Amino acid sequence: MTASERPGVIRNFSAGPAILPPVVLDRAAEAVRELRLGGHDPEAPGIGLSLLEISHRSKPYDLVTKGAEELCHEVLGIPRTHQVLFLQGGASLQFAMVPMNLRREGKAACYIDTGTWSSKAIDESKLLGETRVIASSAETRYDRIPAMPAADAYAGASYLHITSNNTIYGTEWAAIPDAGDVPLVVDCSSDIGAQPVAMERIALGYAGAQKNLGPSGVTLVFIHRDLLAEKPAGVVPKYLRYATHAKEPSLYNTPNTFGVLVLKVMLEWMRGEGGVPALGERNHRKAAKLYAALDASALYTPHAQPGSRSLMNVTWTLGGAPEAEREALTARFVKEATTAGLDGLKGHRSVGGLRASIYNAFPEAGVDELIAFMREFERTA
Repeated sequence: MTASERPGVIRNFSAGPAILPPVVLDRAAEAVRELRLGGHDPEAPGIGLSLLEISHRSKPYDLVTKGAEELCHEVLGIPRTHQVLFLQGGASLQFAMVPMNLRREGKAACYIDTGTWSSKAIDESKLLGETRVIASSAETRYDRIPAMPAADAYAGASYLHITSNNTIYGTEWAAIPDAGDVPLVVDCSSDIGAQPVAMERIALGYAGAQKNLGPSGVTLVFIHRDLLAEKPAGVVPKYLRYATHAKEPSLYNTPNTFGVLVLKVMLEWMRGEGGVPALGERNHRKAAKLYAALDASALYTPHAQPGSRSLMNVTWTLGGAPEAEREALTARFVKEATTAGLDGLKGHRSVGGLRASIYNAFPEAGVDELIAFMREFERTA
């Protein structure tokens, strides 16, 4: 049994907030009872207060947030050229903050549309100025990542924005593209830390923590310091400026202290598991097993095309069933899977069908159990 497994409990395939390792839950609970100055060393002195009771400007919390920042560089590979920020408002607020801060006078913002979350980001950008969608997979129901356009398609843009992984459709960029001199902005909410990627290509990245990094309510932002020094094209409220939060490192207002603590503990767990390289090997193995089972089936049809398939969110429909029976058969699958202890498999309404989210903390044994259930269900369907 690995540190990721919870004996005797439900396998949680939810898209998020997602599964957390038991050791992370235990350490977070410990900090709620009493924060220790030495992290989680049982011999370290406690401060006599819960993490939830102390000031965000106190020395004990300063150790938490600075430790979390350092781990973002060490474990996630965020370059030292980038400022790490812990903000609120989720990735959805970043849809607006990015164009507010990065749009430059006379330069369009360019986006690649790969599904719901990139579409939402595009809508926010359009409210603030010229926005160009230079590639999209909408015509094929977002079943693939479109080919990276030639550089002249986004030359001179304020920035180029991509969503690295789409939780709803189950597609993922195989690699972070090189945008050359144009700042590349990446919404990496659902696959950050899932495998080694070229982080140095990202000028600004953001990720809601509730997939691979911790609980909901805290958003990791990392931004190249050169971008922080540039002046936005229009008026930006003080709270919505990245420079504001960089000047008072994530302390301009009271941060989500608990969320940052759990993020720190989660990164410690990732480091203990061998870091992103080891987790990437495990994630590729988990996903490969599940896709192989889907491809070998006469009943199940993967939504995402080979070459664009997500490591984190595997989506499929009951393609072998007659149209009239498909919905009822899908409902039966979800009901019987839940009874068997496999929870959260119902697909998003945009796609229908089924979805298994197998983030970093999801154990490989849980994937094996799902595959065994799928095969038995197909045999009796």
